[in-house]
Amino acid sequence: MDQSVLYTMAAVLVLGVGAQWLAWRLKLPSILPLLALGILAGPATGILDPDEMFGPILFPMVSLGVALVLFEGGMTLRFRDIRGHGAVVTNLVSWGAVLNWLLIAAGAHYLAGLSGDIAMLFAALMIVTGPTVINPLLRTMRAENSVSQVLRWEGIMIDPVGALIAVLVFQYLLTGQNSLLLFAESVATGTILGLAGAATLGIVLKRHWVPEYLLNVLTLAWVVMIFAVSDAFVHESGLLAVTIMGVWLGNMRNVSVNEILSFKESLSVLIISMLFVVLGARVDPAEIFATGWQGVIILLVILAARPLVVWLSTIRSGYRWQQKALIAWVAPRGIVAAAVSSLFAIRLEDSGHEGASTLVALTFLVILATVILQSFTARRITAALGLAEAEPHGMLFVGANSVARALAKALQEQGYRVKLADTSYEEIRAARMAGLEVYYGDPVSSHADQYLELSGIGRLFAVSRRSRWNTLACMKFRSEFGPQRVFSLRNSEDRKDTERSRIADEYAPPRLFSADVTFEKLASLLAGGAEMKTIRLGEDFSLEDYKRESGAKLIPLFTLAEKQKLRVIDDPESLAEQSGTQRLIALVWKNPEKSASEDATGSE
Repeated sequence: MDQSVLYTMAAVLVLGVGAQWLAWRLKLPSILPLLALGILAGPATGILDPDEMFGPILFPMVSLGVALVLFEGGMTLRFRDIRGHGAVVTNLVSWGAVLNWLLIAAGAHYLAGLSGDIAMLFAALMIVTGPTVINPLLRTMRAENSVSQVLRWEGIMIDPVGALIAVLVFQYLLTGQNSLLLFAESVATGTILGLAGAATLGIVLKRHWVPEYLLNVLTLAWVVMIFAVSDAFVHESGLLAVTIMGVWLGNMRNVSVNEILSFKESLSVLIISMLFVVLGARVDPAEIFATGWQGVIILLVILAARPLVVWLSTIRSGYRWQQKALIAWVAPRGIVAAAVSSLFAIRLEDSGHEGASTLVALTFLVILATVILQSFTARRITAALGLAEAEPHGMLFVGANSVARALAKALQEQGYRVKLADTSYEEIRAARMAGLEVYYGDPVSSHADQYLELSGIGRLFAVSRRSRWNTLACMKFRSEFGPQRVFSLRNSEDRKDTERSRIADEYAPPRLFSADVTFEKLASLLAGGAEMKTIRLGEDFSLEDYKRESGAKLIPLFTLAEKQKLRVIDDPESLAEQSGTQRLIALVWKNPEKSASEDATGSE
C-alpha cells in the first residue's frame, strides 16, 4: 500500500472531525466548515488532490459512502410520522416536493438554459433541506412552535423523498434515454433487491438470530452486500436498492431499529466528515464563480419556487401570512444534495452527458448561498415578522425515573412545558403513561442533535441516577440555555471520594435544591407516600402557618412568582426573606410524630 494514501486518509479523517467540532463550537451547519476545509486543503493549497491520490478507488469509495448515507436517511422516513405531523408537513414532503421539483426543473431549463435531463436531476437534488442544516438555524431563530415544528419535520422527512426522486432520475439518465426497457429493468432490480434485503434482515432481527454485539456490523455488511449485488445485476441500481431497503426496514412492524439507527447515525457522521473533505477538495471556487448569471438565475428560481409551494401547501391550514413567509424563506440545502450531486456528476461525466460538469458547481453555489444567506437573516426576519418565541420557560429533564416524573408532573400542572429524556424504555413508557412529553434516547447523542425538539424549553434539570450522565448533559446544554439555567440533582455517586468524581466536580453546574436533598432521599420519600403539592403563600399565610395547620413535613423545591418566574430553592431559609404572593412547590409527607400526638389527644 502506498504510504501517501495512508497519510492522506489520516489527514482527511482529522480534518473532517475537526470541521464537525468547529461547527458545533460555532453553532453552524456542519456543511460550511467541512466544505471550507476541503476547499482549503484542495484547490486553495494543493495539499489534497483526491483524483490523483485515490485514483481508481475514488468513485467506489464515494459511491459506497453515499449508499450508506441514503440507507440511513431512508430508515428515518416513517410513514406514520408523515401522517402524524399535520397536513402542512404532509403536503410539503409529498405532492409539494414533486411540485417544487417540477418548478425548479422548468426554471432551470427555460430560464437558465440547462439541458432538460440535467435540469430534472438538478431540481430533484434541490428539494432536499435536511436536519443537519435546519436544526442549527432553528436554534438561532427561536421561532414560535408552529413554525419550528413544520420546518424541523420537513427537514427530517424530505431527505429520503428527495434522494429517492434523484436516484430515479439518475437511473433514467443512464438507462432510460437509450432504452426504457433498460430503465424499467434497473428500477425493478433495485426495488426487488431492496425489498428482499429489508425483508431478510427484518426476519433476522425479529427472530434474534444474531447476538446484540453483532447486530450493527451485520446490518452494515447487509447494506454493502445488497448494494454490490444490485450493481452486479444492473449497473448503478445499487443506490436505489439501499434507499428502498432503508425506507422499508424503517417501516416494518415489530422490528426495532433504534440501536441500528443510532449506530448508522454515528457512522454517517464519520462518512460525511471524510466524504465532504474529499468532495470539497474537488470543487474549484473558480468554477462556482464561473456559473455567472446562470447561477444567479437558478438561485432566484429556487428562492421563488419555495413561496408558491408553501402557499399551496398551507391552504386552509389557519396559518397567518407571517408564518407562511417565514416557512417559505427558511429552506437551506445541505449534505444530501452535495454528496449525491458529486457522485452523479462523476458518473454522468464518465457516460458522456453534456452539462454534468456544471451540476456540482451549481449545487454547491445554491448550498453556500442558501446556508449563508439564511443563517444571517433568519433571526432578524423572525423578529421582524413577530414570530420570535417568547422567553422559553420549559424544562428538559435528563432521566424519566420516579423523581423526574414527580417533579415534571408538578411543573406541568402549573402550566410549564416539560420534556423527559431517557434511554430506558420502561421509564419512558411510565412517563408517557403519566401524560408527560418524552424523548426516547440519549440527550447528549448526535441523534438528539437532530431529533430532540427544544422549542419553548430554556432550562435543564439533570435528575438521573448516573452522576456522570448528569454532568455531561449539563456541559452540553450550558451553551444552549446558559450556565445559570442548567441544574443537577445530587446523588450517591457524587459523595464517592474518588479522583474521577473530583474531576467531574470541576465542571459541576448549579445544584438542584439544598445540600441535604439527594436523588435517593426524594426517591425514598416518594416511595413512602410523599406527594408533590403546590402551596399558595402570602403576607397573611406563611410556610410556618401551613406546617402548623397541616401537621406535615416538607422539602421546598421551587417558588413561582408572577409571569411564571420559577426559582429553584437551594436555601430554605431564604423563603422567609421573600415577600408578596407566590406559589411553593414542595414534597410533602405526613409528620408521624404529629399524627401520633393528634391520635393521643383525640383518645383523651
